[in-house]
Amino acid sequence: MLTKQEIIDSLRGGLIVSAQAYPGEPMRDPRTMAQVAASAVRGGAAAVRIQGISDIQATRSAVETPIIGLWKDGSSGVVITPTFQHAHAVASAGAHVVALDGTRRPRPDGLSLAQTVARLHEETNALVMADCGNLEDARSAAAAGADFIGTTLAGYSGERLPTTGPDLELVREIREAALGPMLVAEGRIHSPADAAATMAAGAEAVVVGTAITHPSTITSWFVDACQPD
Repeated sequence: MLTKQEIIDSLRGGLIVSAQAYPGEPMRDPRTMAQVAASAVRGGAAAVRIQGISDIQATRSAVETPIIGLWKDGSSGVVITPTFQHAHAVASAGAHVVALDGTRRPRPDGLSLAQTVARLHEETNALVMADCGNLEDARSAAAAGADFIGTTLAGYSGERLPTTGPDLELVREIREAALGPMLVAEGRIHSPADAAATMAAGAEAVVVGTAITHPSTITSWFVDACQPD
């Protein structure tokens, strides 16, 4: 079993691949997601990011690399692992790291982020990744005890405009703030050049999802490119 420090060390400088499919899509199946995750690991992914209890369980049997797990529930506001019960279930399903909404918005169960993180650390062996939307979120998440700070919600939580590609400015701001937790860049990283740019901006690891594991979106990019001007 990997120790917490070994998990952190294994992610530093690495690529994390997010393997998720949306409800109603042909790939929306735990076995399929586990196979996609295993393929990413075969290509060199340091870890995988997986949504949903069944998908986490299936992937835990398919890969030996760390799993960053989450549970999306709801359609607006705090959706990513919104309550402690969601977070505990993600850890119990086999996730080495629980990813949750790390913004300063009220959580549905009334617990603060700090209370949620503390209980997870006390009651499970999981590390915690806080998905943040801006620098103040990152400061708050670091103070709450999160082990990883992600830029996942930059442009989605209502406090920063979405950027065309990765939010490099936010990566630089968080890096310069030297908050302590590992900085993980995520969101709109669509090419190897984007991934390299986020690392150059100060990220310690990079999450790529759509550009690697979402065939329908990738196909649409090529379809659009083939259309006459």
